[in-house]
Amino acid sequence: MTDKRTDIPSDRRAEHYPYKSGARERIPEGSGAPALWNRNFRLFFVARAAAVFGEGMVPVALAAGLLGAGHPGSSVGYALGAWIGPFALFVVVGGVLADRFTARRMMIIADLVRLPGAAVLAVSFGFGSPPLWSVYALSAVSGVGAALFQPGVASTIPRIAPDVQRANAVLRVVESLMTMAGPAAAGVLVALTGGAGAAFGLNGATFAVSAVCLALMRIPGTLSDAVRRGSLRAEMAVGWREFTARSWLWGVIAIWTVYGFTVAGPMVPLTATLVTGDHGSATYGVLMAVAGAGNAAGGLLALRLRPRRPLAAGAVALLGLPVNLVLLGSGASVALLAVGQFVGGAAFAFWLVMWSTSVQTHVPQDALNRMHAYDVAGSLLMMAAGRALAGPVAEAVGTEEVLLAGAGIAVLVVVALLVVRPIRTLPRA
Repeated sequence: MTDKRTDIPSDRRAEHYPYKSGARERIPEGSGAPALWNRNFRLFFVARAAAVFGEGMVPVALAAGLLGAGHPGSSVGYALGAWIGPFALFVVVGGVLADRFTARRMMIIADLVRLPGAAVLAVSFGFGSPPLWSVYALSAVSGVGAALFQPGVASTIPRIAPDVQRANAVLRVVESLMTMAGPAAAGVLVALTGGAGAAFGLNGATFAVSAVCLALMRIPGTLSDAVRRGSLRAEMAVGWREFTARSWLWGVIAIWTVYGFTVAGPMVPLTATLVTGDHGSATYGVLMAVAGAGNAAGGLLALRLRPRRPLAAGAVALLGLPVNLVLLGSGASVALLAVGQFVGGAAFAFWLVMWSTSVQTHVPQDALNRMHAYDVAGSLLMMAAGRALAGPVAEAVGTEEVLLAGAGIAVLVVVALLVVRPIRTLPRA
């Protein structure tokens, strides 16, 4: 018997399509399973490290370039906003396109879309000061490119890694390290060259490295890759049905939107304002580096622990976040603030590994990009709204009070995650 869509005998499809729609092939422990560091994973590891390193350079480069050209501080915020807006608007479309044309192809296209913009900014800032409208326009193009890229990350990992949780943990560690290294490298380049041109040049080079690594990967197809697709609108509708059919999935995202709006969104600007005002910008930079180290530690912990109920374990770990918020809101010493940043960073990283692994191993492969896109879009929009409102609310009631209230809400978020049975009992795949 043959499948009319593929002309491959049905009893041999597994040889051609090693991952079923919705589940990865189970590999028994001790059966000589392939190592994590196979060729595809090594290439993807380098691609992600380069991409996150480059992304971390952008805020520093924008601030140095725009402020150095005499533009007001608000121009930096507008430039970053010009990136976030298109990203939030197009990320769901990016998920549909990744499911339709394969994630690897869309990620390569996204890198190639963003590379010329970085090159133009490198030349413009290297030889003078580009007009603001061009900076905003190129930031918007970069946001669209990021929207095309991001959904594919989730579906690529289960296709190339024999151990999805370990792969997520390893990637979380390197992304944390690159998040710290990127801004530091941008600052050094700005100081050495006296402008932002070199930083944007290196940013563009990271897109090239990422694109080359992704192009060299050889990812096996799935049965869904050969299925004829419907219209863009129809595929978005199918993705929405897949999303709403899983109560644990939309339950976590619904709870997380509240967290993003009331805790995660306000925490970033309020922490920057509070720490910089009380202890100086240098101390704030050190604390952010400590938080990054905590992220790396959380990823390393996720390499060792394999809980039977990953979302429940991740929810318990999230109790480290209110510890950080309480210390910030109570006027603790710098040493205690560092402890809070480390604990909070580790807690958040461990949760992210548990969440990413659960989604990648429980959601059908042919809908995974769209599921990830809905998650990113909802979280980003609510966090952006929380950041925008954080300043006015803090001015009205006090920064410390908002942070302490956020600590209480963070505890309630953990309680909600543990109370909802489909979330609490979701097993490790």
